Amino acid sequence: MLPAGIDAVKSRGGLVIAQVNPQMPYTFGESELDISVIDYLIEVDTPISEHGAAPATDESVLIGDRIAFKVENGATLQMGIGAIPNAFLSAVAKTHQNLKIWTEMFSDGVLLLEEQGRLDNEIPIRASFAFGSTALYKWMDRNPRILMLRSEQTNNPATVAEQPLMTSVNAALQVDLFDQANASRIGKKIYSGFGGSTDFIVGAMHAKGGQAFIALPSWHPKADVSTIVPLLTEPATHFQHTAIVTEVGFAQMFGRSQTEQAHGLIHNCAHPKAREALISEGRRLGLVTS
Repeated sequence: MLPAGIDAVKSRGGLVIAQVNPQMPYTFGESELDISVIDYLIEVDTPISEHGAAPATDESVLIGDRIAFKVENGATLQMGIGAIPNAFLSAVAKTHQNLKIWTEMFSDGVLLLEEQGRLDNEIPIRASFAFGSTALYKWMDRNPRILMLRSEQTNNPATVAEQPLMTSVNAALQVDLFDQANASRIGKKIYSGFGGSTDFIVGAMHAKGGQAFIALPSWHPKADVSTIVPLLTEPATHFQHTAIVTEVGFAQMFGRSQTEQAHGLIHNCAHPKAREALISEGRRLGLVTS
């Protein structure tokens, strides 16, 4: 069966142009196309872009360990890219069993899980794209356990919610005392697209036994500001998560009142030098009563 997008183009008489690169790993799933649907092939032979693993920091290791402690054996994982997701995967690679992968993208951390024998061999790794090292691409090449799917499928919250013990780990730039997260903007500038994080957070929160974690350092060293703020001034990209995790600690959000959420963020997640100001602003917002 052809991917819906290509099929629709062909049915309308559209022109399909494909680039062929022998250095690109061959993957199965919806990434496979019948050559009959292609009108023109452009042949290249160039190296695939690589992404080196972000170096682990003391903060990222603490955050990764805290999230790993909350994850069950047999969980289905979705994570982004960067030091904190890598630290999280390194942590579960030491302790967990029968893990599954349903994610928009993956990097070398998933290869580590494979090498450590932590993945459920009966369930394929399902994703929309990958970005990592040459070693990762070699492992992916003609690997029948990896299925690359359209993002319309991997990111469908209803489908995400069907995955057993769906566990979403995503980053943010800021979280406010109402548990609203900004994962896209610094002031008026777009820092990063938030990608499929919102889809996976919604899906994980609706999954049986699912969890959605937002992980971030408590302090931004370059800007010299707290990442836990009283109220977002930038657009909120997502909200109402299972928990917020920083190197300082862990704050449960789901099932807590607004006052309890604010208390947890201030006392468990915020940097100590930000707490006094957060308490003061929390009182002004009616979230701190003592």
